[in-house]
Amino acid sequence: MRVFDAPTGGEGPLAGIPITVKDSFDVAGYPTLTGSLYRVGHKAAADSTVLKRLRAAGAVILGKTNCPEFLANYETDNHITGWTANPWNLERTAGGSSGGEAAAIAAGCSAGGVGSDGGGSIRVPAHCCGIAGLKPTPGRVSAAGHFPEIAHPGGLLGVAGPMARTVRDVRILFDVLAGYDPQDPFSAPVPLRDDRPRRLRIGLLEDKADPSIAAAVAAAAKTLAGLGHSVEPFAPRGRERAVAVWDFFFNVLTDELKRQVIATAPEKAHWTGLELLREPPAKPTGLEVVTQLAVRDKMRLAMMEQMAEVPILIGPPCAMPAWRKQERPGPFVETMAAATPWNLYGFPAVVLPFGFAPDGLPVGVQLIARPWEEELLLTVGCHLEQARGPFPTAPLTPWA
Repeated sequence: MRVFDAPTGGEGPLAGIPITVKDSFDVAGYPTLTGSLYRVGHKAAADSTVLKRLRAAGAVILGKTNCPEFLANYETDNHITGWTANPWNLERTAGGSSGGEAAAIAAGCSAGGVGSDGGGSIRVPAHCCGIAGLKPTPGRVSAAGHFPEIAHPGGLLGVAGPMARTVRDVRILFDVLAGYDPQDPFSAPVPLRDDRPRRLRIGLLEDKADPSIAAAVAAAAKTLAGLGHSVEPFAPRGRERAVAVWDFFFNVLTDELKRQVIATAPEKAHWTGLELLREPPAKPTGLEVVTQLAVRDKMRLAMMEQMAEVPILIGPPCAMPAWRKQERPGPFVETMAAATPWNLYGFPAVVLPFGFAPDGLPVGVQLIARPWEEELLLTVGCHLEQARGPFPTAPLTPWA
């Protein structure tokens, strides 16, 4: 990993703090490869907005972290850098697509960083690696200078967000990164707020998950109740349809574009970029796109109405702990169904570690809030984290 910035006695809330960024954010003068041989030869002309804000806050940018080809997989592997192992168990994945970022933070290579999330790509690696990660509301953290470009329609799902060992550190990074940016078409001038602790109605999601994850969610819900919150069952309406609509925008709509890139040099393609392609190839019509956009808007409004008096939800981040390389217990669209609806709706969500699987792998829980309420979400996350107590660090197992 190459250090981009010389360590100096800079000023700001991140002065001298070592930070990494996912290799989907531009760093001036360096390539943004996104794990793909098709990007070899690229050189960024300018820093992405998140890089500018990190540097302005005094951070030392160490380098970029690994991701799957096209950022299109829940496992981090490619032809350039190879497979990213989980620091807790080198035979398990770090998750994806921000798996390199999660692994670097969990292994102590950096204090925190920035990933991107279109379907769990921050939250699932955070869960797998025992760290914290925030998927903000689209437009809260600028994604200008990210590749692929986070604009319509992908910007309805995809966001840039901070990752760190703790929710408390995620909050520090969020305060640095959040803010209006005219270069981001989704950006909105939402000021930072200071949400004071208060008792809330919290909805308990009962998504299907491994028993170890279900136990972590139950323990976290009990902890929240002990902090004075009212925790009650919450059943989102239309969950299965939400997953299908998300799949349309994330996979079906991008299928043809990926195939066009691959067709230029099929020998360069990696399995992480091929796995979620449709057979036969998906070719949605304009009418289908417009119809699905309308369906998405109606579902989002219905979820906002359902959460009108329940500002925070808690549930699993996904259905399983970190898995072995290319282990597929079921379709990934179903395995990640706890994460993807919140991308479709554009709701912020944070994941933090809250227990272990029987084999010692960390497992996390997910907190969800209404749009633009990241401060409340992070306040609840920090209180839950404090009540949980310090979480162990990954055992620094020597590489074979």
